[in-house]
Amino acid sequence: MTRPVNDPIGLEVRWDRLTAATDEAASTMLRTAFSTIIRESNDYTVVLMDRQGRTMAESRAGIPAFAALMSSLTALVLERFPADDWQPGDSVITNDPWIATGHLPDIAMITPVFHKGRLVGYAGTVAHSPDIGGTPTMGTTDLISEGILIPPLRLFRAGQVECGVKDLLLANVRLSDQVWGDLEAQAAAHDVCRRRAQEFLTDFGEPDFEEFSAQVHTVTDASMRAAISEVPDGVYRAALDADGVEGHPTHIECTVTVRHDEVDIDYTGSSPQVPFATNSTLNYTRAYSMYPLKILLDPSTRTNWGSYRAITVTAPEGTIVNPTFPAPVVARHLTGHLLSCAVYQALAPVLPDRVIADSGGAPALRVRFAGVDDGRPYSLMLFANAGMGAAKETDGLSTTAFPTNSGSGSIEALEAASPLQFLRKELRAGSGGRGRRRGGLGQNIQVRNPTNRPVQMVLLGDREQHPALGLAGGEPGATAQAVLDSGERVPLKSVSQLPPGASVVISFAGGGGFGRAEDREPDLVDADETAGYVLPATADHTSTAPAAQDNALEEVNR
Repeated sequence: MTRPVNDPIGLEVRWDRLTAATDEAASTMLRTAFSTIIRESNDYTVVLMDRQGRTMAESRAGIPAFAALMSSLTALVLERFPADDWQPGDSVITNDPWIATGHLPDIAMITPVFHKGRLVGYAGTVAHSPDIGGTPTMGTTDLISEGILIPPLRLFRAGQVECGVKDLLLANVRLSDQVWGDLEAQAAAHDVCRRRAQEFLTDFGEPDFEEFSAQVHTVTDASMRAAISEVPDGVYRAALDADGVEGHPTHIECTVTVRHDEVDIDYTGSSPQVPFATNSTLNYTRAYSMYPLKILLDPSTRTNWGSYRAITVTAPEGTIVNPTFPAPVVARHLTGHLLSCAVYQALAPVLPDRVIADSGGAPALRVRFAGVDDGRPYSLMLFANAGMGAAKETDGLSTTAFPTNSGSGSIEALEAASPLQFLRKELRAGSGGRGRRRGGLGQNIQVRNPTNRPVQMVLLGDREQHPALGLAGGEPGATAQAVLDSGERVPLKSVSQLPPGASVVISFAGGGGFGRAEDREPDLVDADETAGYVLPATADHTSTAPAAQDNALEEVNR
């Protein structure tokens, strides 16, 4: 039975100490990683878990929704490798989308923590690998063509590399130095977690994490349930549509049922799974349903396993939000990121003061450039951000990721990692949906290929036809697009070539507005016009013509 929290201040001190350990581990991974995906774009998570694999502390940077998956992931790993089989210095990795975070590029690593010869917990990380082999495009029709599938396997045994596993992995990727360097960065982060966890137990005179874990889970569970109980009981529904792929538009049906202090989110009625890479495995669907609900209802309490005990997420098997193996899933975020919009739209009638309108970055637009420079292959993933949706009393944040937490990083770092040139990176005038509160602005990024060889360009995006919707009379944001300097549009789900000397302008979508545009205060209207955030009143603010967005020249670094 869980003991009551008799010393909340002491618990907070210990909890903060353990969270600081995960933050330190995250900093270690960032400083030692080889790829810009981790160092610049923050596509990772770090957690500390108890002996049952339940998260206790999570790093405050990285991708928080990934942390929501670590407990279920570790439970499945422990079925394969029971607690009695672990030794100090072991590490298990997997990228199975039905176990880990939904697609093959994300490699999860689990390492045991021993204290005085006894297994007391686990450190866990997930990081997006710069390459996983295969051909990660929208054209894949099954999982195997998207890269190498790693079932739960030991990468380290008692501190020694399992050479067979390493050799097999690196033989199937193009950027072996970066892939291995990032895995070693994850291992370094785990070593920090292990040492700090052992110091924690020594300094506080505790034999293990069992009492601490039970208490922090009690706190987070109680906090979330109290927040849910403030929402009126009822059944709330929403539906949304997205571009989808080649005659298969994505349709999401969302039913949110609130009963006392519990919430059920059900996606019955959503599109069937498709032979394209936009399928979202159920664990990814769960993460991007639970985390948006957590920050909506209980934003101030730190997250861990207890934060999600009161939430259940269901979806019929064989749907785009719960596909069966071996469905292609490399672009699963194009479906999974939409779920926050569906949940918020459903709850808007009862939580109008707290929800936000649809975000232009839900789902995120990702662009992968790949080529050869001086005889060496390179691959660069552009993690730039669109505009967030507006809230009842707040304009949407411009060029800010949601519901993920990734960043684009510095242009200088991206240029240093490839021969590409970034000619401009600026706010996109008129892209935020009009309303009493304006949607956040997207951005324009122009990338040039200065080499004498073509560069492969893979676009994984949506909102080319379906903009981010507004709420309470707010207008939609601008749609997304990519246009070559020749004037040719490049579909947002495509593989193409950026010719030598050519450039492409990638325009990221704006967020939806909140409330009627005619109710916006005159001084705010004037401020928007002065800053160049809006287009002339006669212009169509959802236009995707590049010439219409050249007025806002403010540099953005997010």
